[in-house]
Amino acid sequence: MSLRNTNRLFENLKNDIPASIVVFLVAVPLCLGIALASGAPLFSGIIAGIVGGIVVGSLSGSQLGVSGPAAGLAVIVLSAIQELGAFEIFLMAVVLGGVIQLLLGYAKAGIIGYYFPSSVIKGMLSGIGIIIILKQIPHAFGYDKDYEGSLSFVQPDGHNTLSQLYYMFEAISPGAIIITALSMMILILWEQPFMKKIKPFQIVQGPLVVVTLGILLNLAFHNIPFFSLKTEQVVAIPVAESITGFFSQFTFPDFSQITNSAVWITAITLAVVASLETLLCLEATDKLDPQKRVSPANRELKAQGVGNIISGLIGGLPITQVIVRSSTNIQSGGRTKMSAIYHGIILLICAMAIPKILNLIPLASLAAILFLVGYKLAKPQLFKQMYALGQSHFVPFIVTILGIVFTDLLMGIGIGMVVAIFYILYKNYKKPFIFPSKQYLEDGIIRLNMLEEVTFINKASIQRTLSQIPDDSKVIIDASKSVSIDQDVLEIIEEFKTNAKYRGIDLEVINYKPVKLKDQVKKIEHVLVKNSISTNGKVKAAI
Repeated sequence: MSLRNTNRLFENLKNDIPASIVVFLVAVPLCLGIALASGAPLFSGIIAGIVGGIVVGSLSGSQLGVSGPAAGLAVIVLSAIQELGAFEIFLMAVVLGGVIQLLLGYAKAGIIGYYFPSSVIKGMLSGIGIIIILKQIPHAFGYDKDYEGSLSFVQPDGHNTLSQLYYMFEAISPGAIIITALSMMILILWEQPFMKKIKPFQIVQGPLVVVTLGILLNLAFHNIPFFSLKTEQVVAIPVAESITGFFSQFTFPDFSQITNSAVWITAITLAVVASLETLLCLEATDKLDPQKRVSPANRELKAQGVGNIISGLIGGLPITQVIVRSSTNIQSGGRTKMSAIYHGIILLICAMAIPKILNLIPLASLAAILFLVGYKLAKPQLFKQMYALGQSHFVPFIVTILGIVFTDLLMGIGIGMVVAIFYILYKNYKKPFIFPSKQYLEDGIIRLNMLEEVTFINKASIQRTLSQIPDDSKVIIDASKSVSIDQDVLEIIEEFKTNAKYRGIDLEVINYKPVKLKDQVKKIEHVLVKNSISTNGKVKAAI
């Protein structure tokens, strides 16, 4: 890292430290909740959060992404632990999965993340925003049957996101409602423009005030049975009585299982799903970045690979970049990767030193914080913007949102991608050539100016057009400006040549000359690097 970049990291401490505290507060219950849902030791979630913050944060090229245990992997982890028979055997799969991710990074598989349309990525963000709000409503009322961090529609307890909203009325907690209401008032107040002009309120983040208030109210309610919070309504981090006890919570993989085929199948599954989720979150985080920085995807896969190797070696859950924590980081004012690193350091120190204080934090306080995060991800203004872009953008956007809300993250994105690809194919189907209608009206000649790139997708539309041309017409098919025409299309044109003789069609075909182009992306990269070396004696930037 250059001296300039290092200075820039530390210049933003006033923004990154407050953001890291908010991310830490959100991360603690998410780490514990995902560990609980995964059927793993609770402390394994904390380990994954620490490694995701410190290790992945240090190695990643993403300035605002935050990594940790992911809800999307919870079902895979739960079934894998049960099938493999022991958590230590599963840890071996996590280590091997990290190695596979590292190899994927070196194989430059990160390019996959760039093939997701903007409408699907924005739909993903809005969908997650809506699901965060829906999932946190029961926690806000004191009903905590579903684990923190859950993003799936169908829950392990047999209920779903919507039915949970009904059942929460059976277990309303007055204390939780009071904490939620006061927390929301503080957070909304902190968002007002006049508050941001007052210097003390610029330093102290609203979520920190909310959590402090929540702890104080929790303590105050201890002696009032009607308002008192239950064990499941507060954070429940494992408490070690000493430093020795803290480190005894770390678990190590069973290396004797490295030749177990079931371990390798689990490792491959984890690597593929974790990599895909990471690349999606990386793209989404870049969309949210106020500075619109572009994160190197291959470097991210390498960082995640190293993170998973280390997490598996010391007893942690598998890691991905996570959009809930990343978006919280951005909305809390994070500027550089130091906010992710600091959140990991704070998590480590607090888990060692003050777990009993963390266990006083009400989940209702954290629900209020996540309400605000969810709203900012799914603002009504974004829906208006996507609608204004037209049907081809708005429909995949809405379908992605509905898919995420009523299935899960990856399934919802998959459904959105299918719809987006349909619109792309349909758009290409309609535009295989340019037809200058004004010239036709002047001289009666039908001119079909083929586009630069004509593929088999255009085959049906070209066939349809040629079959509709009237007999005894004058037709010019101009392919002189085409760089590439698929063989299927060329065969259709040749067949039309023969057919035109029997229909009295005066046909002129201006043939195209195939251009053998090498990889132009690599070509420009090579030229830029070569030019940089020749003019400065060294490479200015890694291409």
